[in-house]
This record gives sequence, C-alpha cells and structure tokens, in this order.
Amino acid sequence: MNMKKSGAGGTGVLLPKNKRGQEMSTTTIILIILGVIVLVVLVLGFRIGWDKVLPFLPSNNVQNVVTACSSACATGSEYDFCTAERTLKADGLAEADRKGTCYKFATDSDSKYSEFNIETCSTIDCPTPTA
Repeated sequence: MNMKKSGAGGTGVLLPKNKRGQEMSTTTIILIILGVIVLVVLVLGFRIGWDKVLPFLPSNNVQNVVTACSSACATGSEYDFCTAERTLKADGLAEADRKGTCYKFATDSDSKYSEFNIETCSTIDCPTPTA
C-alpha cells in the first residue's frame, strides 16, 4: 500500500493514497427493501389475519369441506358428519348460508349446495333436528 505523509513539514500522519468507501450495489439495496416488505407482510398476516391483509386472494375452501365430510362418512364419525359446524367459503354463496354441517350441505332441499358435490352418507343416520 502506498502511503504518503501529509501536512507541511511531514508531521508523521500517514494516509492511504487511494482511499475508497465501501459501495453497495443497487441489486443489494433492492433485495434488502424487498426482504423488509415481505417480512412486514408476513408479520401482519399472522398477527391480524390473512383475509384482512390480502383480501384480494381467493378464499375458497370447498374442496377442504368436501374432503372432511367424505372422511367423516368413511370413518363413521356421526358427530363430525351430523353435528360439527363447518364454514363453506365459496363465491356466490351468501354469508348466512356459509355455516352448516356436512348433513345440511348434503341434504339441503334448496339445492344451493348441489354444485359443491357434498355427498350424503348412507352409513350414518343423522337425527333430525328438533325445533
């Protein structure tokens, strides 16, 4: 490293001849900013709920409900099929019609759930609800 003496009369202070600062590339700065944004979105999503952070994402759980109802029937779980309340999230389904049991979704006379193909269970005999 080439050094030169500075000051008048050579006071003995040595400075590097080619002093350069550490430079950060533009790519590094952009990646750091994107990382911070992703971290903030993840924290908000887990803290206040994904449906509030990203409301434009589809929240369709029809296949999950169909699988759960089919599984409850296959295992003979009367409680899971007849009593356990599920929330069916699908486009075009009114908010009041989203909650119900597998039995309700499979046997509803209005056929508003027929497009979801939730099948009735022949091995489980659900008790009729009393009013």
